[in-house]
Amino acid sequence: MLTHKQLRAKALGREDVKAQFEELGEEFGLLDEFLKARSEQGLTQAQVAEKIGTTQSAVARMESGRGKHSPSLATLSKYAEALGCRLEVKLVRKRSKARDLTGRSSGRASRATDL
Repeated sequence: MLTHKQLRAKALGREDVKAQFEELGEEFGLLDEFLKARSEQGLTQAQVAEKIGTTQSAVARMESGRGKHSPSLATLSKYAEALGCRLEVKLVRKRSKARDLTGRSSGRASRATDL
């Protein structure tokens, strides 16, 4: 039987799995930040729920990332506030794979991101 570490390494050896994993990495990174901050504050899910006016199960769904609906920015801001943090949302330019010979990005999509 494979260990978790071995199974992960084997799965990430497949390009399709690796691409999906990397795509979800940012989402799970945010969830990890919430869990870390809650742990550092010594708060339970129930305590956070009380502070933001929701239920423990709603906080659990939000932290799991498995809910049918993504939490609103307002909810995420309340959650961060309950942990003594503030939520920051920013746009980060993607690296373009298509480059012309001058090294510049080509196409309209790259110009649209320059706004």
